[in-house]
Amino acid sequence: MATITLKGTPVNTYGELPLKGTKAPDFKLVKSDLSDFSLSDASGKKVLLNIFPSLDTSVCATSVRKFNNLAADKKNVLVLAISKDLPFAHSRFCSTEGIKNVITLSGFRDTVFGKNYGVEITTGPLAGLYSRCVVVIDNDGTVLYTQQVPEITMEPDYEAALAVL
Repeated sequence: MATITLKGTPVNTYGELPLKGTKAPDFKLVKSDLSDFSLSDASGKKVLLNIFPSLDTSVCATSVRKFNNLAADKKNVLVLAISKDLPFAHSRFCSTEGIKNVITLSGFRDTVFGKNYGVEITTGPLAGLYSRCVVVIDNDGTVLYTQQVPEITMEPDYEAALAVL
C-alpha cells in the first residue's frame, strides 16, 4: 500500500506499483471507440502509462496534453492515458484538445488494473479512482521506470519518464 496525499491529507492505494525489472501485468481496458485494448496489443513497442484520477481535473488534463506533445517525436512508443473516466469523456477531451499522440483508456469495466498496478485509491474522497502514476514499459513488457506522484495535485516528472524511452 502506498500512502500519498490529496491536498496534504493522506490517502492510500491498493498495493504498490510494479517493480522496475519485472514483467508488467497485462490488462484489458476500454478505448474511446469502446473496443478493448490490452498491454499485449502494444507488443514490440515501448509503452508509457500515464495513469490519473480524472480528465475533469486540470492537472490530469495537463499531463495528457504534455505527454501528447513531448512524446510526439518518440519512435516506436505508445502513450496510454488511463483513468476511470468514461470513454465518451476521453473522446470529447481528445477532440476538443487536438490530442493525436495518446491512446486514452478507461478502467470503467475493469476490476483488476488498479489492484495489479497498485494505483487504485482505497481511502479518501477519490476512493475507487486511480492515483497519479507513470509507468514506462520496454518493448518486451519489462518495467523500466515508475513514479507514484506523492501528492495527487502535482504533475508527474515528465523528463524522467521520457528519458528512459
